[in-house]
Amino acid sequence: MSTENEGNEGTAAEAAPSVPSAPPVPADAPQGHPEGAPAAPPHPDTTATQQQPASPAPDPATTPLPPAPPYGPPAAPQSAADAGWPPPPPAVPAYAHHGQGGGPTWGAPGGPHSPDAPRKRGAGGLVVAVVVAALVAGGVGGALGYWAADRNDGSGSSDSTTIAASANPQDLKRDPGTVAGVAAKALPSVVTIDAQGGDGEGGTGTGFVYDKEGHILTNNHVVASAADSGQLTATFSNGKKYDAEVVGRAQGYDVAVLKLKNPPQTLTPLPLGNSDQVAVGDSTIAIGAPFGLSNTVTTGIISAKNRPVASGDGAGGSNSYMSALQTDASINPGNSGGPLLSAGGAVIGINSAIQSTGSSGQSQAGSIGLGFAIPINQAQNVARQLIKTGQPVYPVIGATVTMDEKTGGAVISDQGAGGTEAVTKDGPAARAGLRAGDVITKFNDTVVDSGPTLIGEIWTHKPGDKVTLTYKRDGKTATAEVTLGERKGDS
Repeated sequence: MSTENEGNEGTAAEAAPSVPSAPPVPADAPQGHPEGAPAAPPHPDTTATQQQPASPAPDPATTPLPPAPPYGPPAAPQSAADAGWPPPPPAVPAYAHHGQGGGPTWGAPGGPHSPDAPRKRGAGGLVVAVVVAALVAGGVGGALGYWAADRNDGSGSSDSTTIAASANPQDLKRDPGTVAGVAAKALPSVVTIDAQGGDGEGGTGTGFVYDKEGHILTNNHVVASAADSGQLTATFSNGKKYDAEVVGRAQGYDVAVLKLKNPPQTLTPLPLGNSDQVAVGDSTIAIGAPFGLSNTVTTGIISAKNRPVASGDGAGGSNSYMSALQTDASINPGNSGGPLLSAGGAVIGINSAIQSTGSSGQSQAGSIGLGFAIPINQAQNVARQLIKTGQPVYPVIGATVTMDEKTGGAVISDQGAGGTEAVTKDGPAARAGLRAGDVITKFNDTVVDSGPTLIGEIWTHKPGDKVTLTYKRDGKTATAEVTLGERKGDS
């Protein structure tokens, strides 16, 4: 499956634009009204192995769509005589798409009635009738309103008929089980991350509070540009900003852990759910900063589980592989690293990638309802390792597989990286009897259709786990039990 990371780093993937300094404003109302008429108001391992094979470059990292252009100029107004009575309502405004026209713009405002314009007798009578009816209705309404106010005023005073709206804060609270309730509870624990590299590259992403010590969980591709010699800040929903530093990051998993410098004492970690117990159709809530719009909440469902996804890190480095949760909650550039929540408010995934409909040469992408999140069970294992040692640990089978997605399985290569053996001597695969040319078709009970699928499944486990591989050799099917080995670091 071809996907794209939807973070925003550097020039390889343009940074999501910051929030515009001011929203688009409609053009001024047209001039040239009939003389004497009032002016109309304006319209408001890398592989499964210990060797990393050269993988084909994934689709380019997703970049933000351009902001919507301001409204186009309105059409010239028409007089009532030209347009007929009543005047037509303004057309529905539309934004140009990708800088192209074709959509309706603001329609001409209804012009004031010109006293000099010729008028048909029938139309004049209708206008008079309408005016009279309005006056009568207004008089009746006013009388009834005065009578009601007078009846409700015990003192007999009629100085005011204003009824104040309730200002009770309780009226604004939402039940905990609603989307509004979940969002209100989760937003104070979600941060917008600004990553600025020493070379000027950078971007915006999202993260969330992992523990009371100030650790923030996010995507590697969100912080990659500033990991070595850059500046990282985390801004909470209340506007407070804190400097942060990288504790550890895992390119293959696309997971990173930051730590706030001088964190506040009031940190509230988001509760972590169990991604293994998620079912297709479960409700989801995504929180992030799409296109720099911090504290944005979107909703959807779990569309699929165990979706094999291989995506680039946005900087031309190693690919990441995951057996992802697929959701149709709107996810865009800037949502990367943010939490995917269950209906109960527990984190079930880290939003990481989106599917793009564009060609490999396009520079813009947005949500089409196909978003992918790293299951939180996997992300939590990685986070613990990064906090403990600062480097990731990957489970491996000790065999190099091809990255071709149309092989009907994961084919063990003839050679490993740098001309080494494809099956590591005395490695897990070798001890299980696997050889170069074998085609692995199942990992435990999961069908394997390609190398990336196999790697994504392997990385949902830990070193030392025992798994069953089904493979084909010379047209015959066999199985082998493999105890997963380990590889430390991303090098």
